Amino acid sequence: MNGTNEHLLSGVRILDMTRALAGPTCTRMFAELGADVIKVEPAPDGDMVRSISKLRNERSFYLIQQSLNKRSVCVNLRDPRGLSLLRDLVPHCDAVVENFKPGVMADMGLDFDALRTLRKDIILCSISALGQSGPLATKPGYDYIAQAYSGITSMIGDADEAPYIPLAGIGDVSTGVHAAFAIAAALVHRARTGRGQHLDVALLDCYYHCHEVNVHQHTGSGGKIDPMRAGRHLSYICPAGVFRVPGGNVVIMGFMHHWPDLCAAMGRQDLVGHPDYATDADRLARRSEVVSLIEGWLAGFPDRDSAVSKLEVHGVPCAPVLSVAETVQHPHLRERGTVRTVNDRIAGSFEIPGMPIRTSDYPAHPGYSAPALGEHNTSVLGELLDYDADTIASLRADGVLVEGDV
Repeated sequence: MNGTNEHLLSGVRILDMTRALAGPTCTRMFAELGADVIKVEPAPDGDMVRSISKLRNERSFYLIQQSLNKRSVCVNLRDPRGLSLLRDLVPHCDAVVENFKPGVMADMGLDFDALRTLRKDIILCSISALGQSGPLATKPGYDYIAQAYSGITSMIGDADEAPYIPLAGIGDVSTGVHAAFAIAAALVHRARTGRGQHLDVALLDCYYHCHEVNVHQHTGSGGKIDPMRAGRHLSYICPAGVFRVPGGNVVIMGFMHHWPDLCAAMGRQDLVGHPDYATDADRLARRSEVVSLIEGWLAGFPDRDSAVSKLEVHGVPCAPVLSVAETVQHPHLRERGTVRTVNDRIAGSFEIPGMPIRTSDYPAHPGYSAPALGEHNTSVLGELLDYDADTIASLRADGVLVEGDV
């Protein structure tokens, strides 16, 4: 089914020159919505992630998760014939997506100006850690590098300890989704104007975009407010955060209009209008007292889930803090396909995060497969470039094209 299924983006073709996570997340959005995504992998080993998460039969589970419904072409990018092959593919594609270090595409002769000579309305999306311009542009970077520069890392952890990092690809994934939206917008723009576009999407910018109140509170207060990590609880409303309960933890959002609901759940209606706790500002000034009140009440429950049930009865926004193992078995996540089962022809059956976008006309999770290395060399080059079997065989013999079993 790779690249040929009917879906929202059927008819769109993406030349995917990305690796790792941010770029592949962007192109994954297109592939899962039916676009023909041609994943260009550098010979001889392909995308760097093919070497990690090899849990069964030498197959990378990481690669499977990020490459469903993509077509793989493995090309020696250091061979002029390999670069020529890529240039030949460009006129057949609507957009090119890359996440090399800034300057690499120009060194390859594939920067925006060069691509426009091949297709005048081409869309190029360049994804990087720190951007295509600015003093930091040439600095090598990954998700957590951009996170540190954005000020987000400074907001995670306890106030009197070094900050923490989240063990999830939040920056990479959110940047990939930003990039996918940018390409979709550029496609609409091209349909209206006939013009292509060079899109510059950086992890740093996307991380900074995630600041909810930190930046405007600091600048709006003339620097009097200096946002800083506050451990388990939000720093600008109260109560809101992670609370200890026997056998686990719960997140409770009991601020603003939810404070009376939380007081009712605790059987402490006397606190609703109490002058020490009546407003969020009052509660913030006594946050440690508020936390102690709530955790003292929670200590009376036998377990986490019974506390959540009590809070839910009173309409208090809350959730158990689930482990990854618990999420995989959670009935809501399984019913919605948030936890998605993949049946890979090489690695077998396992679960991955599902596609977040649901549509009314198409199934949530078609039976997509992930490609083996260079699996679609012959079909892509034959279909789009009219390469015959002898030409492909010659390129394979010379190492310009590479194919693998996984």
